Amino acid sequence: MHVHQSPEELEGLRAAGHIVRRMIEAIKQRVRPGVTTRELDQAGARVMRRHGARPAPSLVYGFPGASGISVSEEAVHGVPSGRALCDGDLVKLDVTVEKDGVMADAAETIAVGHAPPELLSLIACAERAFAKAASVARAGTCVREIGRAVEREVWSSHFSVVRELGGHGMGRTIHEEPSAPNFDDPAAHQILTAGLVIMIEPIIAVGSGSVVLGHDGWTLRTADRRHSAHYEHTLVVTDREPILLTA
Repeated sequence: MHVHQSPEELEGLRAAGHIVRRMIEAIKQRVRPGVTTRELDQAGARVMRRHGARPAPSLVYGFPGASGISVSEEAVHGVPSGRALCDGDLVKLDVTVEKDGVMADAAETIAVGHAPPELLSLIACAERAFAKAASVARAGTCVREIGRAVEREVWSSHFSVVRELGGHGMGRTIHEEPSAPNFDDPAAHQILTAGLVIMIEPIIAVGSGSVVLGHDGWTLRTADRRHSAHYEHTLVVTDREPILLTA
C-alpha cells in the first residue's frame, strides 16, 4: 500500500498503529506465571473494542482469537487457550488490527518471570535484527537488503532465522507485496519505494529454525522444540529513516 499521496491514509495508519501499541502494552502488563494465553488475548481484545478496531487475522483468515499469543517453542500464530505461562517461558504477542479500512501489525517477545540468559539474548537479538533491517529500509533499496541485515545480525549472535516466515507489505489487508524474507534471498529483488507500508519482522530461534504446523492447524512451532523470538513493527518507507507506526 502506498500512502505518500494521501495524508488521510497516513493518519489512518497511525491511528491503527496506535491501537496496536496500546493493545500490546495492556497485554504486557498481565504477563506473569499462571496467566493463560486466553486471558492475555481477552485483555488485548478489550482495548481493541474500546478503540473501535477489529482483529485483522480473524477478518481475513478466520483466526480464532483477537491476537496471536505464542509461547516458547511456538514461533507464530499461537491460538489463545487455557495454556498457562510458566516461569522462564518466552511469550510472543502478535497484534494486527483493522481500523477504518487500514491495518497495522506489531509483535514483541516478553520473558515470563526469570528467563535464562540465553533466552534474554535471543529476545535482544530479534530486536537488534529489526533495528539493523529498519536502518536500510529506505526508498531505492532492494528488499533483499532487509533480509541480509537480519540474517547477518542473527548469525553473528549464533541463533537461526526461521526461513519459512518473514515480513511483507501491508495496508488494506494483512499480506501484500512485497515479501521481505529474513535472509539474503536473491529472489527478493523488488525495490522499496517512498510511501510503501511494510512489515519487518525477524522471527528467530535458538535451534535449527525449522518449523512445523501444530495440530490446531494454526500454530507454527519449532521442529526441535527450542525457543523462538519475534519482533515486528509496521513502517512506512521514506527517502530517509522509515516512519514507525506501531512504536
